[in-house]
Amino acid sequence: MTNLMLIGDGIDATIITNNKNFVDGTPTPNTATVQVWGSGFIAVGITFANTAGAKKQQAIALLSASNLAVYYKCSFKGYQDTLCILENQQFYRECDIYGTIDFIFGDAAAVLQNCNIYVRKPLPGQENVITAQGRTNSTSNTGFVIHNSRIIPTPSLGMSQWSVKTFLGRPWRDYSRVVYVKCHFDVLIDHAGWMPYIGSSAFDKVYYAEYMNQGKGASTVGRVKWRGYHILTTYKAVEQFSVHNFLNGESWIPQTKVPFNSDI
Repeated sequence: MTNLMLIGDGIDATIITNNKNFVDGTPTPNTATVQVWGSGFIAVGITFANTAGAKKQQAIALLSASNLAVYYKCSFKGYQDTLCILENQQFYRECDIYGTIDFIFGDAAAVLQNCNIYVRKPLPGQENVITAQGRTNSTSNTGFVIHNSRIIPTPSLGMSQWSVKTFLGRPWRDYSRVVYVKCHFDVLIDHAGWMPYIGSSAFDKVYYAEYMNQGKGASTVGRVKWRGYHILTTYKAVEQFSVHNFLNGESWIPQTKVPFNSDI
């Protein structure tokens, strides 16, 4: 179905939940509590949850493959692989996203704007990784832009954030692309900022960037020295990642009546 709209009563008032998970034998894509494939999907005021827990490894709350999809004031709760932004163009506004490992992943062209990203406490010995973007070639227009959002430790992480490393992302595929723009990092981010996925093949091919972020984890001192990592310092360098330029959002988001900032 296309152009489908789901309206809930608000975050944690309307909850769609399940507990399918990889450890119990479900293939990762099929662990998703909700899968969306039809284009033009809109969700407002809904919590999508997977309650399998950290010990069950991959357990998706929402898998979204819808083109021109919009999620407004929704929440996505899980641990590993919480939110799969699989493909196409997608926009997230004022959403809450909870997780531990690779909990925002996929290969869509997506902007997450004015969102709260909550980092949970992982299992002992594990490290937190916020994004695992999966761009497969240098000409693809996909990537994640996290704009004007907050990265927040949950109470469960609390003081453990001094002993649990948290990274902004790692390359699920070699040409992974993620940009953090004007975000506030309330959680401690490891000095390196970014980490390898498997081996070192992606270091020159990724596009990872930070621009005008603030907070205790925002210092770029000690960041990775990969050729594909960038500290952006000018508007000209970052304007390509605006809703206007990256998603051509002015051509389709206004008809959803969801607020958005077209510019960076």
